Amino acid sequence: MDFTHAPPSAACRIGWQSPTPVSEGHRFNGFIETAGSRLQAHGLELTAFFEPDRAPARGLPAEAMPSPLEIAFLPNIRAQVTAMDRCFRRAIDDVGYPAPFHFAFASKANTAEEIVRSTLAAGAHHEMSSDVDVEIVRRMIRAGLLPEDRMVIANGFKGRGSAYARNLLALRGEHPRVVPVLEDASELRGFAGRGVEFDFGIRCKRPREADGAGDRDSRFGVDAAEVERLAAGIEGTPGSRFVLLHAMFGSAGQGEKEFVHALEPGLDLYARLDRNHPSLRFFDFGGGVPGRTTLDDDFDYDRFARLLLKRALDVCTRHGARPPALIGEFGRYTVSEHAAHLFRVIAAKPNDAGIPWYLVDGSIMTSFPDTWALGEHFICLPLNHLDRPFQRVRLGGITCDRDDVYPPRGSTAPLFLPLLSAAELDETPLYVGFFSVGAYQEMLGGVRGSKHCVLPEATEILIDDDENGGFRCDIVPGHTTEDVLHNLGYGRTARAGAPRTAAPVALG
Repeated sequence: MDFTHAPPSAACRIGWQSPTPVSEGHRFNGFIETAGSRLQAHGLELTAFFEPDRAPARGLPAEAMPSPLEIAFLPNIRAQVTAMDRCFRRAIDDVGYPAPFHFAFASKANTAEEIVRSTLAAGAHHEMSSDVDVEIVRRMIRAGLLPEDRMVIANGFKGRGSAYARNLLALRGEHPRVVPVLEDASELRGFAGRGVEFDFGIRCKRPREADGAGDRDSRFGVDAAEVERLAAGIEGTPGSRFVLLHAMFGSAGQGEKEFVHALEPGLDLYARLDRNHPSLRFFDFGGGVPGRTTLDDDFDYDRFARLLLKRALDVCTRHGARPPALIGEFGRYTVSEHAAHLFRVIAAKPNDAGIPWYLVDGSIMTSFPDTWALGEHFICLPLNHLDRPFQRVRLGGITCDRDDVYPPRGSTAPLFLPLLSAAELDETPLYVGFFSVGAYQEMLGGVRGSKHCVLPEATEILIDDDENGGFRCDIVPGHTTEDVLHNLGYGRTARAGAPRTAAPVALG
């Protein structure tokens, strides 16, 4: 994850922004809309998951689900891959670009099995960053989900003698398109002389510009002069080819024009390298393409694709170089929108600061660590009572931590939710959902792990399409108290029995 990106504006639009009720049929974005007084996401009425007497859609659970509840809507992941592929196909046709585009999923955004499986099913290439990722790739290969025509782009530290480097050597014997991306000349020595053929990439730093921008403080990649030397070292190593230049210069806080401008030094370096390295084929523009995590995100993916292709053509024409095949590593974009986290509001409390508190039956900061670590914002909307007047509130989790709040501290973004008194909340439930939380949040908070203030993991529903126009789902049960205690080692205490009484110590 790129922790240097600029978070959304503190005054961004995270939900309904008026004390008036939400109008019937209102669309908040491309996948969230109202139906009567209730909210739908991805075509699903979310409050219904908590109601025991509802008539569920075919394939969804008939029993009422507990709160908090996580929803993972897997068809959205495949739709995101398809949509970006179409953006670049349109741009290639419009611009007359002579080389292809390849979509790669940056798996560190969410490495859960169902996520990786869904991206591969949509035709994505796979990007990874650690030794454990190698075993994930092996399992995808054995399951028939990662065919030989897919690239496995291996970023991350892979120093000589590391377990990651050793396992990449072994993986190359199982898959023909493993592409280690070198961060340092020393990494090449871990692969040389092993009798294994590799196509390699090199990650380059962004050169310092007149405005001071650049990667001088980055621990990733090498500068332009070192790229030249490392490329020569690759091609001087038997069985090795230099095929890919990786230039991650974008950031999720930039617009389309600024993003492409930041990539131009990398494109210029690619064009200069093309003269002496005929095996060089790919320009990997890395991560940073944003997902739509708030309601005012307006990054235009079609415009970005056209601008990038035009800039690549212009730079390569200027140098007399072949335009590269482009690889995009999409993490946040791919998985942000597929996930929602639902809570029940369990209490309303006055606030001496003026904006009343609504308390939810879970933790905001452990479910979405970026809210307190980076001041990030996510879409937050009520699931029911949309026809009632709204009031501005602050949400609080049930931990004892002052930062377990939303909007995050320091934010001026207004959050409006239906107006209900404490007595009304006891009688009629109010549910709220956080949306576009599918990238990084669960990875940072720990999957199936014990949480801050020993809160248990929530139940999760994995929803996918079935072959007959309905749904199929898997329910991943939340943690029990015993699960949490076991994770924290208290099973050892039970096995050991009661502690022995220590002998008294004489004093004086």
